[in-house]
Amino acid sequence: MTDGRTASHLSSVQLQSLRQELREQLEQRSRHLRGLRAQEEDGSGADGTWQELAVSIIAAERTVAELSQACDRLAAGAYGRCAHCQTPIPFERLKVRPLARTCIDCQRRHEAA
Repeated sequence: MTDGRTASHLSSVQLQSLRQELREQLEQRSRHLRGLRAQEEDGSGADGTWQELAVSIIAAERTVAELSQACDRLAAGAYGRCAHCQTPIPFERLKVRPLARTCIDCQRRHEAA
């Protein structure tokens, strides 16, 4: 099911918990995106509302894509590793931020830059 890259630091219970969280978020965000697109198709609203709707759709599309990519990484056994240094991302960080792609140290360096 998983390879040694994730199995070394995430238990099967932790992986299942994260998988379920990602799937639930993906379903919820996909429903939200469909609702926004339905509003867009209705074409109702003032110009200001239309612009807000367009921004909301773009943000929702980005989130759905990020969640899908996280699910793909999880299925491929690459989830839970820092994208920069390849160190394991602790379960506690992933539980709070399932889309985290970096460890705390790399995130801090990125924010300081």
